[in-house]
Amino acid sequence: MEAKARARYIRVTPMKARRVVDLIRGMSATEAQAVLRFAPQAASETVGKVLDAAIANAGHNYNMGNADALFVSEAYVDEGPTLKRIRPRAQGRAYRINKRTSHITIVVAEKSDAAASKGRTR
Repeated sequence: MEAKARARYIRVTPMKARRVVDLIRGMSATEAQAVLRFAPQAASETVGKVLDAAIANAGHNYNMGNADALFVSEAYVDEGPTLKRIRPRAQGRAYRINKRTSHITIVVAEKSDAAASKGRTR
């Protein structure tokens, strides 16, 4: 069973958010929370909130127990709409400033004993 959390229209560039998300992909949920708590990137706070929401969704919606039994099965960042702004420059010119947004998605799942029971035959 999987639980998902998504934060949309976050004002952080997708490239910077992907650096943070790549740190936690495949980790256990508690270990990922600890890594995000001490990561120096600005996006780590937002990604941490999304991870906390995914863990809470797992406990509330699917009764998956505590965070020790969960791991980050999927984590990805999609690009949201770009806010286009104008910056005045010399001699009457105008340069475009792109303020990018992100959609952050984290999926947590239970660690199953499927690998242990694979070798067993009935």
